[in-house]
Amino acid sequence: MSENRALIFLVMAFAMLWLPLGQHEFLLTGWMKLGTFMAPFLLFLAFAFSDRPLRLSDNDIGLYALILWIAYIIHQFEEHWVDLFGQVYAFKPYVNMVLLDLVRAPAGTPPPLTDAGVFVINTSLVWLVAALAILRARHHLFPALCMVSIVLVNAVSHVGMAIIRGGYNPGLLTAIVLFFPLSLAIYHRLFKAGIAGRREVVASIGWGVIAHVIMFAGLLAAGYFHVIPEMGYFALLVIWSVVPCLVLRNAPPGAVTKPVED
Repeated sequence: MSENRALIFLVMAFAMLWLPLGQHEFLLTGWMKLGTFMAPFLLFLAFAFSDRPLRLSDNDIGLYALILWIAYIIHQFEEHWVDLFGQVYAFKPYVNMVLLDLVRAPAGTPPPLTDAGVFVINTSLVWLVAALAILRARHHLFPALCMVSIVLVNAVSHVGMAIIRGGYNPGLLTAIVLFFPLSLAIYHRLFKAGIAGRREVVASIGWGVIAHVIMFAGLLAAGYFHVIPEMGYFALLVIWSVVPCLVLRNAPPGAVTKPVED
C-alpha cells in the first residue's frame, strides 16, 4: 500500500476516534480497553502484510515504533485501567489530586483532568505519534525518535513523581520495567549504528519534554485557570503530535525503502 493511501486510512481511523459519531460514551472511559485488545491485531497486521521477514535489525525503524506502541498500550492498561494494586481508573483522580495540590486549589475545586482529556492526550501524543512513526519509517527517522522520546520522558515523569510524592503512582511499574529498558536500548542501538545522530536524539528528547509541558500546562490552562478552551487544548495536543513529521526530514541511513506509489 502506498504511503499516501495509508495516510488516508489513518486519517479515517482517527476521525472515527475523535469526531462525535455516537461512540464517545464508550470511548471516553473505554479507550484503554480498545487499545488492549488492539495490540494483538497490530502484531497480526505487521506480520501478515510485511513484504519481508520481521526481525530486529538496526534499520527496521517501523518495527521499533510498533514495539514501543505495544509497550505503551501495556503501560496504559496499568495506568488507566487496572493498576498494580487492583484499583480501576486510578490515574485520573491521582493526577487531579497532584495538580490541585500544586496550585493550592481550595476544597471543592472541579478537577482539571476530564475523561475527554485523558482520551485525547493518549490517542494523540501516543497512538497518533506511533502511527505516524510507523507510516513514515522508511523515509523519515525523526517521528520514530519522538516515539522513543515520549516513552522515555514519560518514564522519567513517573519515577520523578514517585520520588517526590514518596509512593506508587498508576503506571510506575511498566514505566520502570518496560519504558526505561526499551527506550534507552533503542536510542543506544540507533545512535551506535550511526542511524540517529546526536542532533536528532537531542531534538527528539526536547520534543518529548515539550510534549509533557504542553500536556500539563495546557491542562491547567484549560481545566483550572480557564484561559483557553478545552477544544483549543486538544487541538494543540494534536498539532504537537504531528510536528515530528514536519522537521528533520531525513531518511534513516541504510533503511529498507521502496518507491512510493502514486
